[in-house]
Amino acid sequence: MSYKSILQKILAMMARATIRKHKPTIIGVTGSVGKTSARLAAFAVLKHKYRSATAEKNYNNEIGLPLAILGMPHYGRNIFAWGVGLAMAVLKIYGLAKMIEYPEVLVLEYGVDRPGDMDVLVSIARPDIAMVTAIGDTPVHVEFFKNPESLIEEKSKLVTALPAQGYAILNHDDRVVYNMRSKTHARIITFGRDAHADIKIANENPATSLSGMTFKLEYKGSTVPVRLDGLLGAPQVYACSAGVALGIAMDMHLVEAVEALRGYMPPPGRMRIIAGLRSSYILDDTYNAAPEAMRAALDTLRDLPAERKIAVLGDMRELGQYTEDAHRLIGRQAAACADMIFCVGEYAHYVADEAVACGFPRAKIFAVPDSLSAARALRPVVEKGDLILIKGSQSRRMEWTVEALMLHPEEAKDLLVRQEPHWKS
Repeated sequence: MSYKSILQKILAMMARATIRKHKPTIIGVTGSVGKTSARLAAFAVLKHKYRSATAEKNYNNEIGLPLAILGMPHYGRNIFAWGVGLAMAVLKIYGLAKMIEYPEVLVLEYGVDRPGDMDVLVSIARPDIAMVTAIGDTPVHVEFFKNPESLIEEKSKLVTALPAQGYAILNHDDRVVYNMRSKTHARIITFGRDAHADIKIANENPATSLSGMTFKLEYKGSTVPVRLDGLLGAPQVYACSAGVALGIAMDMHLVEAVEALRGYMPPPGRMRIIAGLRSSYILDDTYNAAPEAMRAALDTLRDLPAERKIAVLGDMRELGQYTEDAHRLIGRQAAACADMIFCVGEYAHYVADEAVACGFPRAKIFAVPDSLSAARALRPVVEKGDLILIKGSQSRRMEWTVEALMLHPEEAKDLLVRQEPHWKS
C-alpha cells in the first residue's frame, strides 16, 4: 500500500470520527464549473447566522475533503509535518473537544475526476444539503469516463445521498442539473433565470463597467436588489444566487441572505480585474477552464467597454473525444467578441483555425506553445485602454501571463492563484 493510500485512509477515518463527534450540518457542493465560487458565496451567507466553516483552499478530493473537515492544511511531501498535524487533529477530536467550538455548519466541495470518486467522498461526509452548480453540454473531467452521461451519473450521487428531510439546491437553467431532481426524495430549491426557478434572477444588468454588476432576486413574491461591487460575469451571479438559495434552505429570510453577500469575494483567478501595463486592464480568470466557463468569460469580455479587447485563451483539458469540437466552438465565439486572439497550448490551432474560418483576420491571431511565450508576445503590443481576458486550464499556468502583464507584479502573491511555494517551484 502506498504512502498516499495510507494517508487517505487515516484522514478519512479521522474525518468520520470528527463528524460523529460534533454532528455538523454538511453542505455539499458539486458541478463541473462554479463549485468554488458557489461554495464561498454559500459560506458568506451562512456565516452571517451560523458558526460555519469552509476550506481556505480548493480541497475537494479524497485527501482534501477530510482536511477541510479536520481544519488541517496540506503538508505536501513533509512526512514529519503530517505526523505532527495528525497528532494535533486527534487531540482536537478526543482530548480538547470540549474546549473547541466546532462549526455548526460545514460547506464542503465534492470534486469528481474518475468513476467511483463521489462514492468515496460521500462515504466520508454524507451531505444534509447538496448544491449542484452547472455541468453544461460538454462537462470538464469527462476524459476518464466512457461518456458525459457516466460523469453526470457520478456527480448526481451527491444528490442521491441526501436524506428525505434534506434539500437539493439545483441550477434550473442547466438541463442536466435540473433533471437531478428525480434522483432524490429530498426537498428541491432551484435558482436561475428561468421563470419557474424558485430563486429567480431578474433584471440582470450585464457587466457594462469594471465596477461590478446589479440584478434582482425574486422568491415567493418578494424581490430584492443585489449589487455585486467588483464582481463580473454570469458565473458570479449564479454563485450568489445559489448562496441565497442555500440561505433560504437554512431558514434565512431573502433580505438577510442577500445582505450577507456583502461578505463574499471570489477567490483569485475567478474573473478579477487587475491593473495592467500602460493603463490596460486584465480580466484574470486563470483558475481553470471548462467549455461552459470559457463561454461565460468571453460573454463578459463582449459586454464590457474597452478601446480594444484581447482574448488570451489557454487549452481546456480533460475533455477527451470532445476536445476539438469544444475548442472550435470557443474559436467561433472569440472571433465575434475580440480584436486580437492569443491561443496557448497544443490545441491552440483548433481555436485559431475556427476563428479564421469565421472571417477573423489571421494577422491578429497568435498561436504560442505556453503561457510564458504568450506573455512575451503580449507585452510589446499592450496599449492604453486594452481589456485583456486571460483564461485556461490549470495545467497551462495562465497566471504566469497575468503576472508578466501586471502594472504591479509585486502584488501577485496576494492577487493571483497558485502562489504557494510548491506551485511557484
